[in-house]
Amino acid sequence: MSETSAVPEGALTGIRVIDLTRILAGPFCTMLLADMGAEVIKIESPSGGDAIRTQGVIKDGMSWYFAQFNRNKKSVTLDLYTDEGKAKLSALLESADVLVENFRPGVLAKMGFDEARLKQLNPKLIVGSVNGYGSTGPYVDRPSFDFIAQAMSGFMSLTGEIEGEPMRAAPPMADLIAGLYCAFGVVTALAARYRTGEGQYIESSLNNSLISMMAFLSAEYFATGKPPARSGNNHAIVAPYGMFKAKNGAIAVAPSNETYAIRFLDAVGLGHLMEDDRFRTNADRMRNRVELLEVIDRETEKESVDHWIEVINGAGCPCGRVMGLDEVFADPQVRATEMVLDVDHGDSGIIRMTGFPVKMSKTPPRIQRPAPQLGEHNDEILGES
Repeated sequence: MSETSAVPEGALTGIRVIDLTRILAGPFCTMLLADMGAEVIKIESPSGGDAIRTQGVIKDGMSWYFAQFNRNKKSVTLDLYTDEGKAKLSALLESADVLVENFRPGVLAKMGFDEARLKQLNPKLIVGSVNGYGSTGPYVDRPSFDFIAQAMSGFMSLTGEIEGEPMRAAPPMADLIAGLYCAFGVVTALAARYRTGEGQYIESSLNNSLISMMAFLSAEYFATGKPPARSGNNHAIVAPYGMFKAKNGAIAVAPSNETYAIRFLDAVGLGHLMEDDRFRTNADRMRNRVELLEVIDRETEKESVDHWIEVINGAGCPCGRVMGLDEVFADPQVRATEMVLDVDHGDSGIIRMTGFPVKMSKTPPRIQRPAPQLGEHNDEILGES
C-alpha cells in the first residue's frame, strides 16, 4: 500500500538526524529512526552518493536495495573534503539532535569533527557510531564487513550441518543487528538527554553485536569451558527439536521445554516415549537424540505437512513449514500484519519492500516519503538548487 494520507505523528517527530552512513548497517539504523518519524538528512558525496545506489536490481533508475533501506530520508550532497562542505555540515550539526556515522574509528576526527569540535558545535548532540570492532582494542583500524563479523564473532562456527563446514547466514545479520543496536542506543540517549540536557557518544560494532547474540551458546561455553559444536537444525541443548519428515516434505517443530515436548510427542502419537528410560528427561533425550529423531521421523512421515501443521499447532506446540520468499510474501499472516508495502517512487514507479516489524498504537511508523534521488533536498535543506 502507498501511505500518503494523514496519520498520527511518529514517535520521533521533531528529531533531526544527520546521516553520514552508507551501505547497510548505518543506513538500517537511520531507516529505523526515519520510520518512527525522525527527519533524517542523508549526506552523500556529489560524485555518485551511497554505493548501493548502483547495487542490486535497478529498475527505472532506482536500486530496490537502496530504496528499501533509505525510505523516509532526505538526500543532501556535500563534499566533505572541502572547507565549504565541512562548513555546511557544521551548520547542520548546530541544529541537529543526532549524528550517525559508520566510518572506521578516527576518520570523523581526521575530517575535523572530533569530540571537542562536535561538543563545541552542539553540546546536546548525540553521536552514534557503527563500526567493525569498536573504538578500542588491537583491531580498531581493521576494515570489516558482515561476512568477516560472522566469521570472527563465532557465529559461523556454530552455523551449518553437524559434519559440515562453518556457514554464514544468508541475511547480513551483523549489519542488521549492529544497526538495530545503534538505533536503540540513539533513542536511549534521547531519553537520557531529556533528563540531563546533554548529548553523548554511543557505539555499536558488527563483531560485538553478533557476539551478544550467542545467547545460551555463550552461557554453555562460560559454564563448561567447552566450545559448543554445530548442531544443524537440532537445538544445542533441547531434544526433540528441529526438522522432521512428512509424507510430502518436512516440518519445523520447536518444543523448547518439557511441556512442549510432551505436547509434541502426544500429538504425533508417541507420548509413551516419555515413559521410556532412554527419553524420560531432556538429558536422556539429548544422549539418545539420534535414536529419538529416527523414531519420530518414522511416525511423522506417515502424514502430510498440512496435517502435522494443523495437529501439532492445535496441540499447543509451535510448528511450521519451510517457506521460500515467494510463499512468505503471499502468506495471509504476513499480509494481515502489513509486512509488504508498495511505495510510489514517482518516475521509478511502485517499489515493493518489507513493512514495519514494530507496531505502535498511538505513534505508528509510516512511509512519509520514498527513498530520495541524489541531492534531491539540497534546496530545501541548504537553500540552493
